[in-house]
Amino acid sequence: MSGVKLVDLSHTVEHGMVTYKGLPAPLICDFLTREASRAFYAPGTEFHIGRIDMVANTGTYLDSPFHRFASGPDLAQLPLESLANLAGIVVRNPGRAIAATAFDGLDVRGKAVLVNTGWDRHWRTDAYFEGHPFLTAGAAACLAERGAALVGIDSYNIDDTADGSRPAHTILLGAQIPICEHLCNLGALPGAGFRFFAVPAKVAGFGTFPVRALAVVEEACSGEP
Repeated sequence: MSGVKLVDLSHTVEHGMVTYKGLPAPLICDFLTREASRAFYAPGTEFHIGRIDMVANTGTYLDSPFHRFASGPDLAQLPLESLANLAGIVVRNPGRAIAATAFDGLDVRGKAVLVNTGWDRHWRTDAYFEGHPFLTAGAAACLAERGAALVGIDSYNIDDTADGSRPAHTILLGAQIPICEHLCNLGALPGAGFRFFAVPAKVAGFGTFPVRALAVVEEACSGEP
């Protein structure tokens, strides 16, 4: 027999956390407290409504082509097939400047290609922002040419932030390949044989938004049926 397990690949969004240096942290507060709500409902009935003020690039998030290109599809225009139930593969520990050779021999067509650098171990520390792993232009071109469906990384940015031309974003999003950045827990996944999901809110006019990224992993079970 076999079963499945769900693996959470997302960072928790918390008040005051910094995802990207220079962008404001989210402000999370009450819009309606439970105590205040009691004035509107029957005795013993109360509700909470939260409020969050944040930039779209917060936590683990997805980039649509509109993030880079004004004419590209925004979040609301992305087909669900490009974000959910994708066959996934993991490439592990490929170094800092990740070249096309990291993907040699891999069938990436139609798959979510997740790059496991281990950089998520620095999350919420100053080390996260400096010297992070990234895809080279050659690696991005390789994945685009071979037909990857989505590319994700557990690092600060899929590009070298010292390069203002952002070649990985330009190549991948130009090829209509969504990008998922700031993933975590990729070490818990097998190299292949899982399904990947990273679905953002359906917001028109937005190029990026947080996701609850996850993998569905098949696992063998023992015992009587």
